Amino acid sequence: MSGHNKWSTIKHKKAAVDAKRGKVFSRISKEIILSVRQSGADPNANSTLRGLIQKARSENMPSDNVERAIKRGAGDTDGVIIEELSYEGYASGGVALLVESLSDNKNRTAADVKHAFTRHGGNLAAQGSVSRLFSRKGQIAVAEESAKEDELMELVLEAGAEDMTLEDGQFNIVTEPADFMAVVDALNTAGIPTTVSELTMIPEITVPVTEYSKASSLIKFIEALEDLDDVQNVYSNFDIDDEIMKKLEGE
Repeated sequence: MSGHNKWSTIKHKKAAVDAKRGKVFSRISKEIILSVRQSGADPNANSTLRGLIQKARSENMPSDNVERAIKRGAGDTDGVIIEELSYEGYASGGVALLVESLSDNKNRTAADVKHAFTRHGGNLAAQGSVSRLFSRKGQIAVAEESAKEDELMELVLEAGAEDMTLEDGQFNIVTEPADFMAVVDALNTAGIPTTVSELTMIPEITVPVTEYSKASSLIKFIEALEDLDDVQNVYSNFDIDDEIMKKLEGE
């Protein structure tokens, strides 16, 4: 759930999934398995795997879970084929939705996603019509009390970050995908903990949502998609008014 006010919505998203920690771990495990099968089990040679291990740490995923996923991906003993699938569409008001999934049954996943769109008044769109509205970026958050702003700014910019801002008590760092792990490694080396560390999709343009009822319906729609077992990530280009967002986060 990203948008112009992306960090507020990320906090809302994380709050929504905290109660489903097991599902979060399951999704990361799927990503690790797929990454290992595609590019190997050595994090030094597989930058995607390194990023996923960092993501697992930021979500407090037990190291045993990570190791099991790596071994499962390397051994390929279960015979299950996991595919990357994406779906694109729109919610009411022209808000764009990009859904990423990992699935061992694409017919089931497609039916589940279609049902969610239909139930919440959305419409699926052709491949490419929505994804072109987003850019892949690295996204890292550091709690304000964990670092001095000037020192952190110098550190991350030297490591390759393209931007850093302070919002709602945390420093928000954005990188190009190729520079993501260099910035993460620089923070780890400096002993600076992160609260968010992931590759994500950030919208090029946003759609304002200024009515509470519409914002609430949109959040429920996105959460319904996120609740689907095969869905890994849901990205959107909404920009919810700050006051409405605070009210939603307080519910």
